[in-house]
Amino acid sequence: MKKEVKNTVIAELSEKLKAYPHFYLVDVTGLNAGDTSDLRRKCFKSEIKMVVVKNNLLRKAFEASEIDYSPLYDTLVGNTAILFTETANVPGKLLKDYKKAGIPALKSAYAEETFFVGADQLEALANIKSKNELIADVIALLQSPAKNVISALQGSSGNKIHALLQTLEER
Repeated sequence: MKKEVKNTVIAELSEKLKAYPHFYLVDVTGLNAGDTSDLRRKCFKSEIKMVVVKNNLLRKAFEASEIDYSPLYDTLVGNTAILFTETANVPGKLLKDYKKAGIPALKSAYAEETFFVGADQLEALANIKSKNELIADVIALLQSPAKNVISALQGSSGNKIHALLQTLEER
């Protein structure tokens, strides 16, 4: 590969690292062409950008980045695919489906500004809640007390509260 092509690949990887907040490094050793196409199709449906990369070029893109990706350097061995995503847990759920076959295997990930190194981190990555899921949980927690008061006022105890308030008003 010519030096100009390598520099172009490094620049493209650097741009993707800036553009996507989360990525997974996956070992694709042992995947045949059909399985690789199937994985790419599933990634596309899940809005994941899959790129098979050379480890040296990816390392140079990491080194050129403003973020210190040095915890991931040891995982840059063998055949590597990088899965770029906007939602941190989507690739984790996808890889969890493949876990039974063992291929592709998670090497490491950068999600929610945290490094996850090793295949044993897959469960934690799959269970990370997205920003929208966290917002929904907070809203549900905030609405809970109001719903309880409204249901109490509408139920049979609501009549008692109403009567109590009328008595207090009369006094």
